[in-house]
Amino acid sequence: MVDVRDVSPEDHRPKRGELRIYLGAAPGVGKTYAMLGEAHRRLGRGTDIVAAVVETHGRLKTAEMMEGIEVIPPRYLKYRGASLAEIDVPAVLARHPQVVLVDELAHTNTPGSKNAKRWQDVEELLDAGISVISTVNVQHLESLNDVVAQITGIEQKETIPDSVVRQAAQVELVDITPEALRRRLSHGNVYASERVDAALSNYFRPGNLTALRELALLWVADQVDTALAKYRADNKITDMWEARERVVVAITGGPESETLLRRASRIASKSSAELMVVHVVRGDGLAGLSEVRMAKIRELASSLDASVHTVVGDDVPTALLDFARELNATQLVIGTSRRSRWARIFEEGIGSNIVQRSGRIDVHIVTHDESKGGFHFRSLAPRERRVASWLASVIVPSVVCFITVGLLDHYLDNAGESALFFIGVLAVGLLGGVAPAALSAVLSGLLLNYYLIPPRHSFTIAEPNSAITELVLLMIAVAVAVLVDGAAKRAREARLASQEAELLTLFAGSVLRGADLETLLERVRETYAQRAVTMLREASEEDRASGKKSEVVACVGRDPCTTVEFADTAIEVGDGEFWMLLAGRKLFARDRRVLGAVARQAAGLIRQRELADEASQAEAIMRADELRRSLLAAVSHDLRTPLAAAKVAVSSLRAEDVAFSAEDTAELLATIEESIDQLTALVGNLLDSSRLAAGVVKPDLHRVYLEETAQRALVSIGKGATGFYRSAIDRVKVDVGDVVVMADPGLLERVLANLIDNALRYAPDCVVRVNAGRVGDRVLINVIDDGPGIPKGSEDQIFEAFQRLGDHDNTTGVGLGMSVARGFVEAMGGTIAASQTPGGGLTVVVDLAAPQRDGAL
Repeated sequence: MVDVRDVSPEDHRPKRGELRIYLGAAPGVGKTYAMLGEAHRRLGRGTDIVAAVVETHGRLKTAEMMEGIEVIPPRYLKYRGASLAEIDVPAVLARHPQVVLVDELAHTNTPGSKNAKRWQDVEELLDAGISVISTVNVQHLESLNDVVAQITGIEQKETIPDSVVRQAAQVELVDITPEALRRRLSHGNVYASERVDAALSNYFRPGNLTALRELALLWVADQVDTALAKYRADNKITDMWEARERVVVAITGGPESETLLRRASRIASKSSAELMVVHVVRGDGLAGLSEVRMAKIRELASSLDASVHTVVGDDVPTALLDFARELNATQLVIGTSRRSRWARIFEEGIGSNIVQRSGRIDVHIVTHDESKGGFHFRSLAPRERRVASWLASVIVPSVVCFITVGLLDHYLDNAGESALFFIGVLAVGLLGGVAPAALSAVLSGLLLNYYLIPPRHSFTIAEPNSAITELVLLMIAVAVAVLVDGAAKRAREARLASQEAELLTLFAGSVLRGADLETLLERVRETYAQRAVTMLREASEEDRASGKKSEVVACVGRDPCTTVEFADTAIEVGDGEFWMLLAGRKLFARDRRVLGAVARQAAGLIRQRELADEASQAEAIMRADELRRSLLAAVSHDLRTPLAAAKVAVSSLRAEDVAFSAEDTAELLATIEESIDQLTALVGNLLDSSRLAAGVVKPDLHRVYLEETAQRALVSIGKGATGFYRSAIDRVKVDVGDVVVMADPGLLERVLANLIDNALRYAPDCVVRVNAGRVGDRVLINVIDDGPGIPKGSEDQIFEAFQRLGDHDNTTGVGLGMSVARGFVEAMGGTIAASQTPGGGLTVVVDLAAPQRDGAL
């Protein structure tokens, strides 16, 4: 029996519910339908499941799927005269089902709700032990918001943190091809028929849908990779798991590099694998990549969709395998060793080491022409040279003694025999190493004295010449060895200098190719196998006295250092203002020299960015000045023309010597009124342009009925605001239905008036059509005419100030109407674009945010 007093409060807490999310690339792919299908499957298994929020959007097949599912009625909130429905969280908690359906997880709740976002309501349900099934579109993900806006031209106001979606126990992608989705849309299965044309020509274009689908696929794939990496880290799994094929190809910079890269590309293409090129920069005498060769390799890699990476390491097998394991690579491609069989006697080589230590990474060794080279002593590594020197110090004197005593003893005198030993000692000395050379000299002297110098078979030295011979042998061996070691030391220094030069070229090349600060720091982190790299601006004494702290300008990697004291490696820029902080393994002094130069480059990029910001501010001032000059030039005639007309009409009416009839008087008064209206419109556009340039336009966004706004715009045009007679209004056909948009009523009226006015002016005797439709969370407003249109490629130019595209008639304005329309639309958080009307003419599309389905902001 358990004493309840021994049970902690945590034991009474319900187990947290599980979150399952259906992710889609666009509206209409079938997320809600899939969610309801899962609900029916669980109902069939006896699961207690209810629906809190399910948005059918008027889709009959989706509505039919609701049959048999218990629905918890929503809670209604009053907002701006409307009654809006939201999740009744207390009711769901009181009912406490096993699973609840909550559609549109990124939804913003009505002001006055307990939580600002629907996903926060879901968190409460999960904490109460209730599992939740929900839906999200990829455009709502916070990390992809700007990318989606760039693709579709529509900035999504409602977003959800990626972390909320990542914490889901299951994220299932609801995938459908763009062609199938457009076909579903055209059949009326997504939106009402009157909104289909606008949707197909705007948000649901094939290019948009393809890009959104790719984003969704990549995001899900990335989450799978992240989940796999986390599982491997949590369980301390270091073996390679072949969950996704990644091919790494190692290049040395030799002529065979292109051959290896092409062969690796063929290997990667067979398994649709990601291809990465890695070059190990080392200081052991192997040829590095010149900038010319590196440029060729980078160009070839780009054509093969491969990424190029550089790492530093004296031990090439370790550097390559560490790089491959960090990326969870499954295959490694290397070239056949250039070493001959003689060189392999001393060490097996890089390829053999990699094969023995590769573990679960498959290693491909590719043959090439450069592998047929012969033996060169300079190709031996320093450790191999030392082994060879010690072996030669014993073997060479023994071989010389055998040849001299066994073969040439009857043909040579003591001088000739001593000369052969001199040659052997020189050969050993040329291998390098004072100790092996001295050993060779001593051993040669002993063998010469014992076998060849009288008295033979005795180490007794009877003649002074023999002692001198042995002493000269020792001196020659040591002198030659010292010279060889000095040359080897200078060669190593030259190789290290070459390594540093190659690294500096690598980093400088990145900067010259336009890499930003973060890219440069990421290159440093990858090259030196660091955990994180940070650029820190150190606060001066004056700043610290005023309470200002050091500032992290940029950082890459995980767990970055934010202070000099806690950095594993700290590189100070010469001026003392900036520090480059590295977190990871300790670096050598030669690495710090290179990093010092890179830190100065990074500091230069920071200053360059700051100067660019200052230059952009100066450019803005210059543009404003140009705008003022253009304004003066443009209005010099346009202001005088209506003023002159009004002046003439007024002067005529005041003339005492002329008697005007009632008709003539009415015509002159109409001229005055028309001129004043023209001046009013001109001054209004000028003032609006000035307000937009000054950034003082602050729209008040709320629900606006488009039909009312369009009619007010027509009334303003009909009053003669731009010189058109009321009869022109008859050519405008407005068909916007009951569409509601989030906008500023006054600004939207001006936008529509300017667009309709522009269409009436440049498309005479043509019908101007104004229609609108809701597409997802956006409203698209189309102003269409069948006039002459505009030249292809000038779609963006018409929205610039003082543009009339070749129309030199200044009596119709200064070309500010479209510019003002764009400014007002962008101020309201929307976009405006122009395109050719099929069959001829111009179509202008205004894209603005739509209210929530329940009307909440």
